[in-house]
Amino acid sequence: MFHTLGMEKTAIQAKWDMISSLLDERARRLWAVGEAEALGWGGVKLVSEVTGLSRQTIHAALKVARSVAGDESAKPFKAGRVRSEGGGRKSLAEGDPTLQRDLHFLVDPATRGDPMSPLLWTSKSTEHLAEALRGLGHKVSHKTVGRMLTAQGYSLQANRKSKESEIHPDRDGQFAYINKQAIAFQEDGQPVIAVDTKKKELIGEYQNGGQEWQPKGKPEHVLDHDFPDPDVAKAVPYGIYDVAANQVWVTVGNDHDTPEFAVNAIRTWWQQMGQPMYPEATRLLVTADCGGSNGYRARAWKLNLQKLATETGLTISVCHFPPGTSKWNKIEHRMFCHITQNWRGRPLVSLEAIVSLIGAVTTRKGLRIQAGLDPGKYDVGKKVTDKELADVRIEKSKFQGAWNYSILPNHK
Repeated sequence: MFHTLGMEKTAIQAKWDMISSLLDERARRLWAVGEAEALGWGGVKLVSEVTGLSRQTIHAALKVARSVAGDESAKPFKAGRVRSEGGGRKSLAEGDPTLQRDLHFLVDPATRGDPMSPLLWTSKSTEHLAEALRGLGHKVSHKTVGRMLTAQGYSLQANRKSKESEIHPDRDGQFAYINKQAIAFQEDGQPVIAVDTKKKELIGEYQNGGQEWQPKGKPEHVLDHDFPDPDVAKAVPYGIYDVAANQVWVTVGNDHDTPEFAVNAIRTWWQQMGQPMYPEATRLLVTADCGGSNGYRARAWKLNLQKLATETGLTISVCHFPPGTSKWNKIEHRMFCHITQNWRGRPLVSLEAIVSLIGAVTTRKGLRIQAGLDPGKYDVGKKVTDKELADVRIEKSKFQGAWNYSILPNHK
């Protein structure tokens, strides 16, 4: 008679639930060894999942038990004292209170995320992280670092089509610079925002990926094609993520994604959310991709930021992510993924429907999203003259001034 591992697990779980509270530590190990040995292949993994004992512990006990089989004078476990609850070696995190903090500091500047997934991963290997932690005085192995990352929500990821054609020599230095700036602004009570444009969405009765609950046999009917149509408007969601407050403003337009549109979205965020949250602010830090409507080469981006700085009185500092590293932008995995999940399976029939769906997004970690329409028209191809650019009060950083700069308000 054959039994699947699922059936075996159910049976073992039932036995464990019945007797575990009656067993001390030594008896639990003995019971686990007996069950794993009886199951054969896969038994150690299954028993470990049921009991919570590590596979390493069960394997070690099995090895001892097998080595003394038939020897009545031998005992696989030393009789006598049984450890009290909570006994055994403490975790490194308990014995080293600054270990978790230092690991987070090392990982956070290089944290990556897929805009369509809430999972996180890091570009730094566990070996390199362990080496850096040892340099800070911690006694830790790369295996321990791996377990700590898993506990913090990180995971191993499959290959993706995101390999950069070439790596800029200052890439890692730029990540460290952005992180340093963000910390300094937050410690001074100044706002830090991450900005980006989500992919454009067709407006109308078009199929949207995913599924939603509907009465059985009554799916919502949509058009049988979604070929690009120049006469069909597209929604352009531009997001502004307040890193410290965990709040988002999304401006939804239906024209072109231009620098003027991007800066107007930041202006609306400041009026609706930023200024009420930071009434004493004198500076604003913006982290952005290196290309697109908020790219570091876009003259119109700097010109419109100058207008915003003069209107608000804020000194606006900008840090751009290096080329090919847009997925490091926190807004990618802190906001966009939740919007996509919230409207999966629903046709985006109107701009108002899109705004409503975005505004209805909530998360367990308290993410708050507000959204609004921008009906404005934004012409592409507007030229910014050399004279106009020269009037921009820009101060470039000593480190990669093309990527890091501040725009000061003009005196009225």
